[in-house]
Amino acid sequence: MTEKEVERKLVNEVRRKKGRAWKFISPGINGVPDRLILMPGGKVGFVEVKAPGKKKRPLQIRRKKQLEALGFLVYCLDDPKEIGGILDGIEKQDDSL
Repeated sequence: MTEKEVERKLVNEVRRKKGRAWKFISPGINGVPDRLILMPGGKVGFVEVKAPGKKKRPLQIRRKKQLEALGFLVYCLDDPKEIGGILDGIEKQDDSL
């Protein structure tokens, strides 16, 4: 399975749940996650998509830490079986902050 296929499954599942999975591109800032996930109720998370078995590059790890330090949820997805758990995590995040 390719990264593109994993990403397509993520986008389709987010749409099924009435959310948006926008491609996240930040000109001038490399290493940002692939997708910005926007779910009903104002729930937000980032997802870096990889082909099965592939790992994040050092810059991607650094960007993940930067976003998490700001309070955002950031996931790495390399197996379509993980999509449900990732979306549950985004949908159930604590919004009392």
